[in-house]
Amino acid sequence: MAGLVVIACRLLLLLLLAAVSEPAWASDELVTSARYPGGETIPYILTGGSGRPSHAVLLMPGGAGNLSPKIEDGRLVYSLGGNFLIRSRELFARPPIVAVSIDATTTPARIMAIVQDLQARFGPLAIYVAGNSRGTYATMALAPRLDGQVAGFIHTSSLNAIASFDTRQFKSRHLIVHHVLDLCTGARFSAAIANHRSYGTALIAMEGGTSIDRPCEARAHHVYFGIEKETVDRINAWILN
Repeated sequence: MAGLVVIACRLLLLLLLAAVSEPAWASDELVTSARYPGGETIPYILTGGSGRPSHAVLLMPGGAGNLSPKIEDGRLVYSLGGNFLIRSRELFARPPIVAVSIDATTTPARIMAIVQDLQARFGPLAIYVAGNSRGTYATMALAPRLDGQVAGFIHTSSLNAIASFDTRQFKSRHLIVHHVLDLCTGARFSAAIANHRSYGTALIAMEGGTSIDRPCEARAHHVYFGIEKETVDRINAWILN
C-alpha cells in the first residue's frame, strides 16, 4: 500500500510539473478596437493570455486571405482555419509572444492600425508580420512600405517571386521558411534557396511530416502538415533571437 501511495504521489508531481511547464497561455479573443482614421473597424483574432508580451506576430493566411472573424451564437467563427499560420496560432502564442490573426492585406494603414491597437493594450512591442503561401504576396508588398516601422517579416511557403526579392535593402529583419519537398508549383523550394544564396536572407528549411492532399492544400508539405510545432518553434526562436 505504501508503494502505491509513493507511485501516486510521483504521478501527481509529474502532472503538476507538466502544468507549470505548459502554462494556460493561449486563448482566442475577437478584437474590434482597431480602426482606420475614418472610424471603420478592423477586426482581428488575438491569441494569448495573462502577462505582458514583448513581441507580436501578425499572421496572414494564404488562399483568398480573408478570415472575416465574427461572433455567431456566442462563439468565434472565421474562414481559412486550415491555413498553416491560422491553425498554428496557439503554437505561436507562447510567452513572450502574442499571436494576431488578420486578413491578408497590402495596405500599410491597416497593419499600422492593428499595431497601434496592440500597443495601446500591451505597451511597446516588437512586431513581426508573417504571410503564408499567397499571403507572402502581401509580406513582399508591405516590406518596402513598412520597413523600419516593424521588426521584421516572415515569408512562409513563399511564392516564386521570393527568388528575386532583395532583402538586403531593408532595415527590418526577414526570414524565409519553406519545406524542402514543397511541390506547389507557385511556391517552389528552389525559389527560397535562390533568395538565400543571392541575398543571404535567413532561411529555415523544413523536412518531415506527411503529405496527403494536393500539393498546395492544407494537408501537404506546402503547409508543414504533421510538423507544425517543429516549424513554429524554429520561427519563434528566430523571432526571439
